[in-house]
Order: sequence, then structure tokens, then C-alpha cells
Amino acid sequence: MHSSDDAESAAEAGHVHSGLFIPSLMVSYFATSPLGIVTGLFLLRMAETFRVDKGVMGQINTFSSIASVVFALLMGVLSVRYRHKSLLLIGLSFLGVSAVGCYFAWDLNSIFILYSLGGVGVAMVSPMAIALVGDNLAFKKRANAVGWVLAGGSLAYLIGAPIMGALAGFGGWRISLLGFVIPFSVLSLLFAFTGVPAQSSDRSSLIKGDSYLESLKEIVSNRSAVGCLIGNVFRQAAFMAILLYSTSFFIERFSLTEGVGSFVILGAALFYTLGIIVAGSMVNRYGRKFSTVLTALLAGLFTISYAYVSNLFLSLVLNFIAAWFMGMMSSAASSLTLEQIPRFRGSMMSISSVATNLGAAVGAAVGGLALVWYDYDVLGAILGGMGIIAAIIFFLVTKDPTCGKT
Repeated sequence: MHSSDDAESAAEAGHVHSGLFIPSLMVSYFATSPLGIVTGLFLLRMAETFRVDKGVMGQINTFSSIASVVFALLMGVLSVRYRHKSLLLIGLSFLGVSAVGCYFAWDLNSIFILYSLGGVGVAMVSPMAIALVGDNLAFKKRANAVGWVLAGGSLAYLIGAPIMGALAGFGGWRISLLGFVIPFSVLSLLFAFTGVPAQSSDRSSLIKGDSYLESLKEIVSNRSAVGCLIGNVFRQAAFMAILLYSTSFFIERFSLTEGVGSFVILGAALFYTLGIIVAGSMVNRYGRKFSTVLTALLAGLFTISYAYVSNLFLSLVLNFIAAWFMGMMSSAASSLTLEQIPRFRGSMMSISSVATNLGAAVGAAVGGLALVWYDYDVLGAILGGMGIIAAIIFFLVTKDPTCGKT
């Protein structure tokens, strides 16, 4: 048996000597996003390919998120038994297989299944990348490191959206998989294999001594940790209004082309990335809880507002501001969640992955139903409202266990 202080001290003592450590985790997180770009940018075209309504096609993310939720539960077990690096590499392999499979998908059922393999990959890569930060870096470096790792995911949109939009012009949405998604899946594997330490300083004792049931019991008995998990469900559901549906909103509401729509993703990704990066400084200055509550509230309010504006320029500005606060919220909430149970970071982040993927599934499903039954303004109101609910949950339920720590 080891106390949380023991694990924390071990992590504080660990030092990563490879200059590729953070870049490798950034590239790993980068690899979790390109499949999402495909559905975000080409949702309407994919609906035409498989001859279904856009609301039905939007459920591809629901299925993927459900797969992520199911497998992330298993990750809670695996994370206390196997090396985080090994799990990271396996997850990146799933992302590559999913990309290749989606390229060859022949009907709606096949692409739903093959795309869901990417959800399994995300369920492995996302929590392990953040857990590796906690395992290997001292406390004062973690908030900024978490921000940079998460920025890798949004940089995929910043870099990938215009490239994939251009590639699609030569041969449809499948070419974006062949020319961008698949190559970066291979690249991420190479970076992770060479740049991530085989084992952090505190992993050996955890692998031998602690069980998943013990970690789960400690997590569910911690009110603040549970509050983080519930808050993460709602904040991720709100994010679907930006990630999945905003590009289709601008294409349909303002009659934009897909080429112009790719720059909508580009702008949102830029502001989201900047939000993630600056959040590290805000977290260090004002604390993890305050930063999470404030940014979740503002993200929800601006998400509601952009869908109700009839002017293209103003709607874009509000959308980009919402993306900025979504980025800050993601970084701050991840930092808050990471520090809840230092002894079981792998399990905590795996279960947090369950929460965020559940939120993504809820957001995608509710957003799709809102489009089938109503329109984008109702979608914005519902999903933006979930961001406000997240802020309330983080404010009322969670605690920052690092308050006063330097």
C-alpha cells in the first residue's frame, strides 16, 4: 500500500531528460483530432455519399463516442496494470487502423464501425498523454505542459483543416484521409516510440501494488473528483456545438462553400489553441477551480450567442470567442481533474475520458436531434446551456487540492 503523498513525491522527483517528451505527447494528441476534422468539415458531403440526412450522418460521432466510453472503462483497469507508454502506442495504432478503414468504407454501417475504432484510439491516447505529464513532470510544470499537450489536438484543426479542405477538392473527402490523416497516424507512432520514457519514476510500485477496484473506490468516494467527472460530461457536450456543428451552421446559414468552411474551422482552431496555451498561466495565477468555472461559464454564453446572430461577421466573431473560452476551459478542467487523485492519475484520467466521450456522445446526439426537429438556434441554446451547467457543477461540487501549493 502506498499513500498519495508517496506517489506524488515520486512524481515530483522524476525528471524527463528527452527534449522530445512534450513534443511527442503533442503529436500524439494531434493524432486524435484529424478524424474529427473529417466529420466536422465534410459532414454534408459524407451524408451525400451515404445518402442519409445530415442529422443521421452526425450520429457517426455518437457511435464513436460510445465506443470511447466503453473502452475508456477498460482503460481504467489497464492503466494500473500496464505501462502508460505501451497503452499510448496501442491507442495510436487504433487511430491509424480507423483512418485506413474509413478510406475503404463501402456503406453507412461500415464507416460507423470503422470510425468507432478511432474512438477506441482516442480513449487510450487522451488519458495516457495527460497521465504521462503527471507521472513525469514536477507540479509547477504540469499546468503549462497540459496546455501544450492539449494544444496538439487543436493544432490538428489549425493545420489540418485547410490542407484537408484543399485535398478534398482533388478527389472528395476520402482523399483527405489518404493524404493527411493516415500519414500523421504513422508519424505520431514514431514520435511516441522515441520521445516518451518507457516507464516513469512512480509507475512500478503502482503496477505491482494497486488494483483498479481500489482506485475506482477512491475516485467515486471523492466528491470533488466525481464533480470533475460530471462537469467534464457537460463541458464536452457543449464543445460539440463548436467542434461538430459550427462549420455546417456557417455553410448552410450563410451559403458558404466547403473551402470557405475550412477557414471557419481554421479560425476556431486558432482561437481554441490560443485559449489552451494562455490557460496555463491563468491556472498558475488564479487556481484550477476558478479558471475552470469562469471559462466554462463564458464558453457557454458565447456558444448560445453565435447561433442566434444573422450577421456573418458578428456570428464568426462570437464563434471564435466561444472557441477561445472552450480552449481555456479544456485546459483548466484537465489540470483540475489531473490533480484530484495523484495516486491514481492513470485511472482518474481514464474515467475522465469516459466522461468527456460520454459528453461528446450526448452533445452529438442532442445536436443531431435538434437539427432534425428544429434548427441551429435551438442547437446552440441547448449545447451552450450545457456549458453553463458545467460551470455551476465545477463551482458547487469541486475543490482544488493544489490550493496553496507552489
